[in-house]
Amino acid sequence: MFHFTYPHIHSIIEVVDFFFFKNLKNKKMIYYKYVMLKTLKKNFLMILLLSCVTHLVLGQDVELGQEYLKAGEFEKAKLIFQKLAKNKESAKVIHKPYLQTLIKLKEWDEAEKFLKKQIKSVDKNFSYLADYGRLLELTEKTEEATKQYNLAIDKVKTDDELVIELVTDFSKNMQYDLAIQTIEKTRESYKNEYKFAVRLAKLYRIQGKVPQMIEEYLKFGLSKENREMAQSILQDELKEEKELEQLEKILYTKVQKNPEEAYYSEVLIWHMIQKKEFYKAFVQARALDRRYRKEGMQVMDLGFMAHQNKDYVNSGKIFEYLIKEYPKNPNYPLWRRMLINAKEEVIKSVYPINTADIRLLINEYTKMLEELGTNQKTLEAVRNKGLLYAFYLNEKDTAIVVLENAIKIANGDQQFIDKCKLDLGDVYLLKSEPWEATLLYSQVEKSEKDSPLGYEAKLKNAKLAYFRGDFELSREVLDILKQATTREIANDAMELSLLIQENTGADSTEKAMKAYANVEMLLFQHRNQEAIAALDLMEKTFKGDPLEDEVIFLRAMTYLKQGDTEKGVKDLETIIQKFPIELKGDDATYQLAKTYQEKLNQPAKAMKLYQDLLTKYPGSIYGADARKRFRNLRGDTIN
Repeated sequence: MFHFTYPHIHSIIEVVDFFFFKNLKNKKMIYYKYVMLKTLKKNFLMILLLSCVTHLVLGQDVELGQEYLKAGEFEKAKLIFQKLAKNKESAKVIHKPYLQTLIKLKEWDEAEKFLKKQIKSVDKNFSYLADYGRLLELTEKTEEATKQYNLAIDKVKTDDELVIELVTDFSKNMQYDLAIQTIEKTRESYKNEYKFAVRLAKLYRIQGKVPQMIEEYLKFGLSKENREMAQSILQDELKEEKELEQLEKILYTKVQKNPEEAYYSEVLIWHMIQKKEFYKAFVQARALDRRYRKEGMQVMDLGFMAHQNKDYVNSGKIFEYLIKEYPKNPNYPLWRRMLINAKEEVIKSVYPINTADIRLLINEYTKMLEELGTNQKTLEAVRNKGLLYAFYLNEKDTAIVVLENAIKIANGDQQFIDKCKLDLGDVYLLKSEPWEATLLYSQVEKSEKDSPLGYEAKLKNAKLAYFRGDFELSREVLDILKQATTREIANDAMELSLLIQENTGADSTEKAMKAYANVEMLLFQHRNQEAIAALDLMEKTFKGDPLEDEVIFLRAMTYLKQGDTEKGVKDLETIIQKFPIELKGDDATYQLAKTYQEKLNQPAKAMKLYQDLLTKYPGSIYGADARKRFRNLRGDTIN
């Protein structure tokens, strides 16, 4: 309804003045003009006043009717709405509450009469048709109701905006099948099976039809500009293991049926990476690499991702493929080094470490350097050789020579030089020369200030102070590192700071803490037998000390590293039984579960322990991995 305002009236008067009186010259006609203008203005003001009053009364009546409806006084509400329904404009305003009132009163004939009148009075009457359909359903006229719904859908199927309005209307009334039918008929009309994919996916989610929902989100992602968003939506929507399995099954089917469409393989690779199943991701990436001749770029990224996630076995397989497939690629030296490094990490994870395997690794590094020369892409190989000599062959002087040589040939690469200096500091610590070590650490602190490498140097200095028994200095540095560094270093700093805080100050000598720090120093130097003897002595000497669970746990981990699984298991079980609520309770549970799974091949015991970890220690940092391992043991993983 049009609302008149004073500016509207003034403009109209001006128009009348121009067209009717512009040629009047004599006084008599001027007088007539004056009288007419005055009358016209008066009439318009009256119209404006009546309009305002009418709207005010209408608003009050609608509000009163709705109040009666809310209060359950349906007869009173009906009387008000019935009067308003006689006017075409006000009938639109009270359509929903009047219809609701008639339904409450079960006055079906009156409701049908009103709806038919509304349908005739409006062109875009699809929502009225839907209301009529719902009314017919209430009176058990199913076939007629279906006819009205179909009429509504046919009215909107070629207009996107109206389609969304009708889908929303059906959804509000929980008529999800009809909302889905609206989209399906629209797709038929446009001959486009991807239209409104996200909206349809949401409807399927409401109905619990997860496979259909996944199909629609995959359709949405077929457009390149939508792919990242589609993956993000899938990640948010699919939380349950069963739903993730359904996604995986659908993707495998899509890949098999549409081998020419890279999109489905790419989504499958993304999904496998989310699950950290890097070998499965590699199988798909390799197929894409060969089919589309991608020169190994996507596969290389996957190899680095596997390496970062400490899946060294599959990282090695990936880099081995790249070396064989692309020997002339500029990245070949990097891939070669990464393959050897992956092998190195696998060898170092098996206890006790086989020194013969370490020497084979050193030979591989040497052969690689001879073939490819020493350059920016192979410098890390020189450094790795030095570390193997120092930490796994106990040839510390040889390690120093190799690392110092690496610094000389670094050609001004300051970051690489500083990495080697940190390594040299560690080697001097192995040799029990702490002053040489701290000198090198401090040089890197200054050179790499406010960088991750600088923070690492600071952490090494803090640990060195801890080894020497200077706990106050160590904590001062650790507290700084907790605030301004990478997450990994921050976590290490926090853990050591907490250990010091909880185990110092009880007595002036701090004997237990100093003995424990000395054991950690022995372990750093790979003097494992001496460390175990010292831990045995500590267990007897400091019985009942707050450090008791830490002592037993450290001994357990040392036994496991040496391959003495029986003694390691015994110590871990002691912690779980005697110190379940102490700091090492969840650590012991997790490590014992892993041992049963990986070393003793007792999956049932491992599953029980993973389950205990999840229920007894819900906030544990091992929670995510324990859940994944438990599901794998249960057989949830799709092969």
